[in-house]
Amino acid sequence: MLSLRGATLIDGTGRDPLLDALVTIDGDRFSRVGTDLAQSGGGSLDLTGLTLMPGLIDAHAHHGIVAVGDADRSPLAVIAAQIMDNLARSVDAGFTTSREMGGLDGGFAHAVAAGLTPGPQLFPSGPLLCTTAGHGDLSPSFLPHPAHSHDLIPGLTQSGKPVDGPDAVRRAAREAFRHGATQLKLCISGGVVSLSDRMEDVQFSIEEMRAAVEEATARHTYVAAHAHNNEAIRRGLEAGIVSFEHGTFLDDETAALMAAAGAVLVPTLTIARQWAADASAVPPESRDRLALLESGMSNAVRLAKTHGITMGSGSDLIGPAQQGRGTEIGMKADLIGAMDAIVSATATNAKILRRDHDLGTVQVGKLADLIAVDGDPISDPWLLADPERVVLVIQGGRIVKNHLR
Repeated sequence: MLSLRGATLIDGTGRDPLLDALVTIDGDRFSRVGTDLAQSGGGSLDLTGLTLMPGLIDAHAHHGIVAVGDADRSPLAVIAAQIMDNLARSVDAGFTTSREMGGLDGGFAHAVAAGLTPGPQLFPSGPLLCTTAGHGDLSPSFLPHPAHSHDLIPGLTQSGKPVDGPDAVRRAAREAFRHGATQLKLCISGGVVSLSDRMEDVQFSIEEMRAAVEEATARHTYVAAHAHNNEAIRRGLEAGIVSFEHGTFLDDETAALMAAAGAVLVPTLTIARQWAADASAVPPESRDRLALLESGMSNAVRLAKTHGITMGSGSDLIGPAQQGRGTEIGMKADLIGAMDAIVSATATNAKILRRDHDLGTVQVGKLADLIAVDGDPISDPWLLADPERVVLVIQGGRIVKNHLR
């Protein structure tokens, strides 16, 4: 048993912070949450002056997409090491759970769960399913080979997988589940780094989307969709898709349809700002699209809040040595307030992952994922963008980072 005392607790529910909190962990579960400072056996940590929070959740992660630029000449051992480094950086920043949205083989979820490599609890999607010449198809327009030799390596990293027609979608969905997918990912619009489309383009027929939704529903799970434009979102809603990523061009009419359908939005502001600062990972012919990203997604965040859409939190980071994962909370806080941004990255993301019974809040009986931060993230939410301010990380009841003074 481990007792944590004296900190201010932000429990992830949106309630006001609790001063002089006592949180007790028994095994891998929270066994007591309150303010009674009486102790009864077990170890104890005095966290006076710190803030306790649920372990953060990234609902749009790409730990396995490290092959950018000239990375296709790297040995596979280097690619594997870069992936494991990304996973370790993620948990070091306080993210104890990640929904993998294409780029990481499901086997890594087993490696993390077995304690073989540090990292967040992973919910893999398998390869992101896309159409030929759609977003996710990295094949050069006029050459008969992939852009990167590391684009699809069974057991290691899986990026885009082009599939055309409902039957091909079904087969790819089933293969993704065989490789450990916990949900599916479709690319139903063009994207920023696409080579053969525009962000305004719509991809996959409704019948193809429905094939993926049917396969996911049969497995008691769901489909998430990369979607920048409104037509793609509306078609996705018709097909039964419930989670939409990015939403860059979201308008009032489409937001109202999402709200009525109970669909969720996962904006990815972090990658928009990172690419604006450094566009080296974006093909030169696509860089004119970057000016649209942050302003468009910021407007989508405001619309989602106005319409009462459930709104998650995702970083969309790619490449090796990923950093700044907590930037998403700071950027969202600037738009909707710090508490709402924190809830988005904890309780709401747990709901999107369909694990709100077990994750996302500090409550008795839930999995003991917890972080302590140096400072007050309500008055300064940007502190969560700095891993050095995350001084304690507890994952499943185990201390995996301890920088307490």
